[in-house]
Amino acid sequence: EAFAKAVRQNEGLLITDTTWRDAHQSLLATRLRTIDMLNIAEPTSVALRNAFSLECWGGATFDVSMRFLNECPWDRLMAFREAVPDIPFQMLLRGANAVGYTSYADNVVFEFCKMAKEAGMDVFRVFDSLNYIENMRLGIDAVGQAGGIVEAAVCYTGDVSDPKRGLYDLEYYLNFVRELEAQGIHTLAIKDMAGLLKPNAAGMLVGAIREEFPNLPIHVHTHDTAGTGVASMLAAARAGADAVDAATDAMSGTTAQPSLGAIVASTQGTDLDTGL
Repeated sequence: EAFAKAVRQNEGLLITDTTWRDAHQSLLATRLRTIDMLNIAEPTSVALRNAFSLECWGGATFDVSMRFLNECPWDRLMAFREAVPDIPFQMLLRGANAVGYTSYADNVVFEFCKMAKEAGMDVFRVFDSLNYIENMRLGIDAVGQAGGIVEAAVCYTGDVSDPKRGLYDLEYYLNFVRELEAQGIHTLAIKDMAGLLKPNAAGMLVGAIREEFPNLPIHVHTHDTAGTGVASMLAAARAGADAVDAATDAMSGTTAQPSLGAIVASTQGTDLDTGL
């Protein structure tokens, strides 16, 4: 609750850097080695000292590190935490699927989240690709019991700016956010995993959520597949989003996240200045 309050009180736009997780998962089949990231840990900890978080774990990183890189994902997380002690860490959790590709027993998910928190994780982005609340509820409860920050995601598809697009209209997303907020989440993520969120739609969606939930931190995630990522993130920020995802310039664009440098430069000297 204190974290969420601090996020809402923050002046300017907060940034999550996805370089250590989603950027290389999207561009390089998750093949960055632990040493690759440790080599840039010190400058990262300085450059991103004011960031919302550093996304560095979860998603496909867990199984790829073991199956293809012959590394231990737990050792990776603990090494990252030692090298970057002052920036919140963020991971992606697939609800009842944790970081795997099937549903696991409840006690497995609870113990996994407990171990992840103890190893250095802070923010757990919990999602289900079909917005199935029962799958997400297990992850939300497990993260909450472990003492982590619960960031529940609503997965975006369609186009809320086009009233003819059917099921996935503005009211659909507002209803799902209402269900998530009732679970006692700390922050809300809008997860645009297909890169479909256009600037106008971003403004509409974030604006509607902000109006109904003035105290709920909103964190927006997209992929720059269509090339509109920077514009969409700026539109979301102007509509009331507290944080957006971006990737370091060399690892940004196309199927990764929008350019961190472009967002930072576009907000400098404005009321959305990131402070980076």
